[in-house]
Amino acid sequence: MQRLLTPAKRILQLTRVMQDASLMPARLLPAAHQRFSTVSAVPLARTDTWPKDVGVLALEVYFPAQYVDQTDLEKYNNVEAVVQRLMERTQLPWDSVGRLEVGTETIIDKSKAVKTVLMELFQDSGNTDIEGIDTTNACYGGTASLFNAANWMESSSWDGRYAMVVCGDIAVYPNGNARPTGGAGAVAMLIGPKAPLALEQGLRGTHMENVYDFYKPNLASEYPVVDGKLSIQCYLRALDRCYTSYRQKIQNQWKQAGNDRPFTLDDLQYMIFHTPFCKMVQKSLARLMFNDFLSASRDTQSNLYKGLEAFRGLKLEDTYNNKDLDKALLKASQDTFDKKTKASLYLSTHNGNMYTSSLYGCLASLLSHHSAQELAGSRIGAFSYGSGLAASFFSFRVSQDASPGSPLDKLVSSTSDLPKRLASRKCVSPEEFTEIMNQREQFYHKVNFSPPGDTSSLFPGTWYLTVGQPIAKLRPASGLEMAKYYDRYKANQNGRIQLPSPTSLI
Repeated sequence: MQRLLTPAKRILQLTRVMQDASLMPARLLPAAHQRFSTVSAVPLARTDTWPKDVGVLALEVYFPAQYVDQTDLEKYNNVEAVVQRLMERTQLPWDSVGRLEVGTETIIDKSKAVKTVLMELFQDSGNTDIEGIDTTNACYGGTASLFNAANWMESSSWDGRYAMVVCGDIAVYPNGNARPTGGAGAVAMLIGPKAPLALEQGLRGTHMENVYDFYKPNLASEYPVVDGKLSIQCYLRALDRCYTSYRQKIQNQWKQAGNDRPFTLDDLQYMIFHTPFCKMVQKSLARLMFNDFLSASRDTQSNLYKGLEAFRGLKLEDTYNNKDLDKALLKASQDTFDKKTKASLYLSTHNGNMYTSSLYGCLASLLSHHSAQELAGSRIGAFSYGSGLAASFFSFRVSQDASPGSPLDKLVSSTSDLPKRLASRKCVSPEEFTEIMNQREQFYHKVNFSPPGDTSSLFPGTWYLTVGQPIAKLRPASGLEMAKYYDRYKANQNGRIQLPSPTSLI
């Protein structure tokens, strides 16, 4: 919860430097606009036409102040903050947000939505007219929330205000091989028209089915039940089917415009993926190349896909465990991976899997490693996967304007401190991390107690829980879930709210 609250509040608190604004439409002051990253100074307003270029206006990432080195851990084992940061960065009034939706699978209450906790941030503004609740399906909830926000803005329900999407999780596993892949973090995105990262309309390829590759049936434990081999196969199968659907839709659009040709990876300048672990992403990029290879003519196969000719007679569904094919694909796609995808794995490499926010952490990483000029006019492909399963392949179109001070330039600049922030964290030993995890297990679902933890290790502006209240008060709290449920907070000398608990150390 802490990871959800911190980014959300930071985004929203930017409004304090601005004059009070009416609920509709949200008007931005010129001075504030000059300091903000991407939002237009022109007020949002309802029109009779479909809003153009609805997409990501601003983006904020939060991750814990401490981490454990994955290599050391492998040897040993043989959200309010994000909202606050986003609002501070954008300097928008709190009443300029008309929809707030949360994608998360880190849930400890079977009724109360995390979104309702985030409403605490809007209390001083008096803005209670905010649609949206939580969306849950493993790691897919963040993408579903993004789609819902865009759909709201492109519908008759839109009232002229911005939407905000918050996605974040604590990804933890029992002691063993899977634990080093875990992580924690949150991403908050401001959604609006005329965005520098616009969702391409009509271009979503989705696949859903009922499988049990990863699920959490035991409500007394936060650890999932995972069938690793099945989950990888489900991920790749969903990727194949989503990519096929996406290609059909974009090729239909092109054909209607008089451009009758096949869509391939060459039409994506960048490609980001949900990242359970980084090697999976490289394998997935190679898988897209294999899809293109199978769809190409024999001459094209021979000319453009050297080294894959021996696999031309295979069917997609028969290749999920073909090691010879995997080896050939990784070799054939290495340059493409380096150019289109590698930079997007920076946060995942240093912070692990963040579940619902994993894909959007990859988006932030991509932005932080490229200039606005390099990104301008490009198409960014995105694949989102949530076990169980739900998956989508979609794309962003980056605006052409990369001039200094443009929305794109400001958005890219806002992510430039990502490497520095990651480098500022404190590394803890595997032994210390294991002790923290033991505390999580001990305190999971505990109420009416004061969670332990060293608050001096937290980033400035972090929210922390001081005491968990009894369930009878409808504010259950766990030292493991930090900001998700809380009753009372203590402010530090800077007037920020912090929260001490074992989760903050992960």
